Amino acid sequence: MQLDMHYYGTYAMARAAGLNTDAAKIIATCAQFVDDNTARESINFRDGSRIDSEATAHHMVDGANLDEADQRRVWVPFHFLPGNIGDKYTERLKCRIDSEVAQEMRDHHLRFAKRDFCLALMGIAAHVYADTFSHYGFSGVSSRGNKVENDSFLFHGEVEGLEETVEELSDDMRTYVTEKADAFFEKPGEETGGVLKNIVSWLGEEASGALGHGSVATYPDRPYLVWSFDYERDDVEIGGTLSVRNNPVTFLRGCRALHNMFQQFAIVRTEDYGSGDGREFDEIEESVLNILAVQGSKEDRITAWQEAAQAGTVFGENGDAIPAYEGESWNELWEEFDGNESHESVMDSPIWHFYQAASLHRTFVIRNLLPKHGLIID
Repeated sequence: MQLDMHYYGTYAMARAAGLNTDAAKIIATCAQFVDDNTARESINFRDGSRIDSEATAHHMVDGANLDEADQRRVWVPFHFLPGNIGDKYTERLKCRIDSEVAQEMRDHHLRFAKRDFCLALMGIAAHVYADTFSHYGFSGVSSRGNKVENDSFLFHGEVEGLEETVEELSDDMRTYVTEKADAFFEKPGEETGGVLKNIVSWLGEEASGALGHGSVATYPDRPYLVWSFDYERDDVEIGGTLSVRNNPVTFLRGCRALHNMFQQFAIVRTEDYGSGDGREFDEIEESVLNILAVQGSKEDRITAWQEAAQAGTVFGENGDAIPAYEGESWNELWEEFDGNESHESVMDSPIWHFYQAASLHRTFVIRNLLPKHGLIID
């Protein structure tokens, strides 16, 4: 999923579940910041204290994407939570929609609702949980099981036996999404606009053929897309080689799951973070689906969430806009802490709470949750 879902959609679900604007903003910012937190440097204080930060994502040109150990500490726990379905180890590592593992992660994190970093932990949980509704069928480690036949893609109207939830893909949007994918798969040395573009294309090709859902570009992240593809291997255990995807349906399920999680959190922290104007998901389901069906760029989809917020069709009253995402400045803020007199200057900051929550999440998933299900990844 992208900014439209991880920030704007998450904010909307938090508010609709009965959380106030301040809580929803922190939760949604942390949810999106999982994708933006690339920091790996330590910060030091003049009182002798130090804080180490670990990335929860990498930029496309970061060579760490090709490091197996790093994949297991970043992509697996934060973006492709294993669903533990199948017999083979590599198949069990694949992410699955709303898996038992994902539900246990959700329930575990809800038990920390009284801690200082609880909003950040809810944001991280929201990111990981939501990704199971879009990243399913792929794993966060380099694996042949992630590879697909690049000429097998079909879109709205071409996918047989699928009852579509949204309008058929327009010609303009078909051109838009396929050109985006073509750019992703361009080979080094082609006339693509410079050395940097060639490097991105090369790394995209090398990493995407085996890591995550890179082999299908950003198709899983587009809420409006109805599509299908064939896996390259003919021994895929779950569902065979053909995978039919109805993103509006699975994204809608994801929104319902987030709404439910935030409702449970709001019950525990009503006095501190409740708004008193929550709605049941059934009341807003149609409005949410209409937003997900918008065929457009990321910016167009963000506008759809904003318009719904201002119209009061998902949460709040008329004119209750979603605040702009500010998490991109958090990495800069973190660097500014370096060299401060004391670590106490950091302890009340949202980004410190994010790192606390990220550390708890990573350790729990890798050392407790996955081993409980017979999976050791690191």
